Amino acid sequence: MWGARCLVAFLLDGEAVARDDGCMVPDRETCLAAVTSRDARFDGTFFTGVTSTGIYCRPSCPARTPAARNMTFHPSAAAAQAAGFRACKRCRPDAVPGSPEWDIRGDLTARAMRLIGDGVIDREGVAGLADRLGYSVRQVQRLTLDELGASPVALARTQRAHTARLLVQTTDLPLTQVAFAAGFGSLRSFNDTIRCVYATTPSALRAQRPANRHGQHADRLLEVSLRLAVRLPFDPSNVFGHLVATAVPGVEEWRDGAYRRTLRLPHGPGFVALAPRPDHVAATLHLTDPRDLTPAIGRCRRLLDLDADPRAVDGALAQDPALAPLVAASPGRRVPRTVDGDEFAVRAVLGQQVSTAAARTHAARLVEAYGDPVVDPVGGLTHLFPTAAALTNPARDCFAGPDSRFATLVGLTRALASGGVDLSPGADRDAARAALAALRGIGPWTVEMIAMRSLGDPDAFPASDLGVVKGAQRLGVDAVAEAAQRWRPWRAYATQHLWAAHDHPINRLPTEDS
Repeated sequence: MWGARCLVAFLLDGEAVARDDGCMVPDRETCLAAVTSRDARFDGTFFTGVTSTGIYCRPSCPARTPAARNMTFHPSAAAAQAAGFRACKRCRPDAVPGSPEWDIRGDLTARAMRLIGDGVIDREGVAGLADRLGYSVRQVQRLTLDELGASPVALARTQRAHTARLLVQTTDLPLTQVAFAAGFGSLRSFNDTIRCVYATTPSALRAQRPANRHGQHADRLLEVSLRLAVRLPFDPSNVFGHLVATAVPGVEEWRDGAYRRTLRLPHGPGFVALAPRPDHVAATLHLTDPRDLTPAIGRCRRLLDLDADPRAVDGALAQDPALAPLVAASPGRRVPRTVDGDEFAVRAVLGQQVSTAAARTHAARLVEAYGDPVVDPVGGLTHLFPTAAALTNPARDCFAGPDSRFATLVGLTRALASGGVDLSPGADRDAARAALAALRGIGPWTVEMIAMRSLGDPDAFPASDLGVVKGAQRLGVDAVAEAAQRWRPWRAYATQHLWAAHDHPINRLPTEDS
């Protein structure tokens, strides 16, 4: 959908400022205006280097605005660090939401950034990243340097520094363990990076941590509590409502005002509790291995669509008279996604032509039979969702649907397990769509649902979905497929508004344990 040199649009005082030159930073005048007005909408889109102090900030930094002659602008925190700037201690630019570009775009740079965010470089190196993308190391390095002003290693290094700061300030792990858990190859590189990025030592950084923020090991699990930043406005109702209404028993639950679920992470199982707050999402993670903090955070952010740009989405959809009242009533709706692309694909097949309750029942039977058992330190979670490999030859009596759907499930899981269908963060969306459509029993509805939630395509649109059709009819929209052309490239978000036209649990925050 988006080329390597895509159209990048920004909003400033209601006016769109667009660039089509491949640069990830708006023009200097737009950047200056955003910094002067402390516009949080630009946080994560670019970073401000202040030559007079040697620090870099987010655009909304509350500190006194520097003189224009002392400001430089950078497409990434890594680029700012490469230029010699250290992170501002007041606005914490490393804690901003990620650029919405990486969710919107489907090109090579976006795929690379999604994989880097999932910690692939820490686990497999730059060669592993390039191999997953199907390009040479040199090509990938050139691409990130051109667009982001930093190499893949530098981008991963910035991410490691952020992970290290979280572990230093939220846990009691020894600093040596923090260094290796964050992905550093040596204690020296850990110390040097912390000094470079934060202008302090790891031990001094630990001394600055807030009171009562001491992560503990419980039943051999590391507990980490943190705030997940989100661009405002943020309407959590349909995201959390959808996740809880479709929750698979044993894998997901709503408890004490939070959505909880198990996580299958690179180094072992984990658990997360996510609770919506007015300006952030409170997250409590229990991890088998602290090295999984980075991918766990990335997957939770992707699940809740926290890196979206609601101003851009709402501004576009509000241009349609049919959707405008819905957007005005619920600004900042997000698309519920997934922590595991394969998992949702399986669940999409289980949900074909059945009710939400029936889909949960089908999934629960597979979980009980093929999911890996876990011991929840807090609540009632019992299993990890089964891998695709575990479902390539399931027993027929574990699936209550018709033979044709059972055959579709087996065909899908075998394609996922063999790599014939790739739904990972770095997947090529067009290739994944084509591979899914080629499978027997996978029709347009299933392809679009998987594209929306597994692949994170903001323009995915299940036109034949009953909820979409009925929602459109209630708005007086008869030819929904034709009308949806006006909603591009945000049709996945339009889907959320159409679903919300109905009184259904997926549209409401739960009010009690369920």
